[in-house]
Amino acid sequence: MGNRTIACACALLLVLMATLAGCGRDGEEAQRKPPPTPAETVRLLTGHLADGQLDAFARDAVPPELHASLQQAWREGRTRWPLDQLPFAPHIPRAMAVLSAPDAERDLQQAFDRQLANTSLAAAAEFLTIFTTQYISRQGDFSDAEREHYPQLVQALGTWAAQAPLGDRARAQAAIAALSSAAREAALDTDAAFAEAGLDDGLRRISRMATTLLDALKAYGLDLPADLRAMDVQLQSQTGDVALVRMQYTVAGSPIDTVVQLERHDGRWYVSDFLRHARDALQRRAPDPAPGPPADAGSEAPAA
Repeated sequence: MGNRTIACACALLLVLMATLAGCGRDGEEAQRKPPPTPAETVRLLTGHLADGQLDAFARDAVPPELHASLQQAWREGRTRWPLDQLPFAPHIPRAMAVLSAPDAERDLQQAFDRQLANTSLAAAAEFLTIFTTQYISRQGDFSDAEREHYPQLVQALGTWAAQAPLGDRARAQAAIAALSSAAREAALDTDAAFAEAGLDDGLRRISRMATTLLDALKAYGLDLPADLRAMDVQLQSQTGDVALVRMQYTVAGSPIDTVVQLERHDGRWYVSDFLRHARDALQRRAPDPAPGPPADAGSEAPAA
């Protein structure tokens, strides 16, 4: 469980940081500027992700009224948007619990050593690449544009992982220590903790975890923030309130080339797929409450 949990946690955050396709800016300064163009909107969101600011991403990815509705849905446990767009999203609290356990550093390092002795980490990375690519291609609620974009990204991460020094014990020890410390600080190890934190604070805490992971990965030769900041973004077409924007960038040297659709609402541009996922998230039911303790088998039924 230990090393597999680390792999899943890394995959979760890596895919999130890269696929949600923002440079955080001061809020008052942004309000004084005219609304961003379609291409500037994509650069803004990408910059938030490069900076590890998932709360800022969520704020700018949807209109204010939709953001307010998503906050309420978080509290009710109906969604963890934008985290619940990920293939492994239901396992995030469990991964956080493992990373934040009192003896996590010792237990996870022992699990890493056992895994390293018995399994090729490159093979494990290849499995995760194949699984995630197949999931995106065949399952989940992805648009045609997402099914074209995200597999490119996952394959690029898989190519990097196959060549990265994932078996280096010293790097692993440093990464485990940093991630465990960040997970304890985040204190999001149960579904109830996510609900209590709410969307803004929950994403703010997860952002610290994401930033820690991105910093740790630089030791393995992956500088995802630099790759995102170097993205070339160009307006491809615009017809009324609909625009297409082309994104070209590299991840660990592998080229990514995709087109995203944006739509304008109340004078501002939003990525269509982000809006669709956010609206769909509001339609989900709250989870059923946990069953109460069973009745005492020895008690007598009340008289009729």
